[in-house]
Amino acid sequence: MEFGRLITAMVTPFDADGAIDWDATGRLIDYLIEEQQSDSLVVSGTTGESPTLTDAEKAALFKFVVERANGRSKIIAGTGSNDTAHSIHLTQVAEQCGVDGILLVVPYYNRPSQEGLYRHFKVIAEATKLPVMLYNVPSRTVVSMSVETTLRLAELPNIVATKECASTDQVTQLVAGAPEGFRVYSGDDSAALPVLSVGGYGLVSVASHVVGSELKRMITAYTNGNVVEAAQLHGKCHPILKGLFELPYAIPNPVLVKAALAIRGLPVGGVRLPLVDATAEETAALKQLLQ
Repeated sequence: MEFGRLITAMVTPFDADGAIDWDATGRLIDYLIEEQQSDSLVVSGTTGESPTLTDAEKAALFKFVVERANGRSKIIAGTGSNDTAHSIHLTQVAEQCGVDGILLVVPYYNRPSQEGLYRHFKVIAEATKLPVMLYNVPSRTVVSMSVETTLRLAELPNIVATKECASTDQVTQLVAGAPEGFRVYSGDDSAALPVLSVGGYGLVSVASHVVGSELKRMITAYTNGNVVEAAQLHGKCHPILKGLFELPYAIPNPVLVKAALAIRGLPVGGVRLPLVDATAEETAALKQLLQ
């Protein structure tokens, strides 16, 4: 499965009552594909507020996004959780909805061992025909999947990629040890160029909601051998890549990217509790950053 170089982890638009806003979701899909040049979209990932979406909402989102994208981009469903049986259920629902692949996050809170991680991902992958992208994000899950466990999983036929948010050293080891065709994506916007430089394939991005076309140009420049141009584009985007998460203190994703979309004239509503919307002060600082 070719997911492309630039994948957007899409926010979930909500209306004033906190329900999914389907009109806004449709506009967002078109915008991300046509204007921000996303090759694939992740639906119901952390950026999509998956912890506060019901299973019924997730299924409806999967089906809606597949139909709206209509082949213009690949659709990757976030179906991972810290309950293996539940993840299998969501994965099979997503497959029935016609998605192109699934994203499976390292189980959070219950802190499984490396053997537990291996068995968790293995049985989910065996329960679907879809290609699987792993997702290692230690800052959210506490447990970090080791290089050895990831490479062990990479030998399974339909585990085809990983979204990596650990160190560049870990990415380097993954690239060096991975079987042919297994792809390593940066899960950290600001680390995209460093990850490419050590052999990573692309980026699963949040900032691509607002600077996707620039990030696509950066990736293309680098893969075409125009390293200086890629570095210049990276430097130009870097304040936004960092600012969407730190303004000047850490603000949980997707609070600021939703505020940024509203500033750009594409409102997608607020966030669900326990997250809270950006304050007036934070929004003003974000507006200045975007300008």
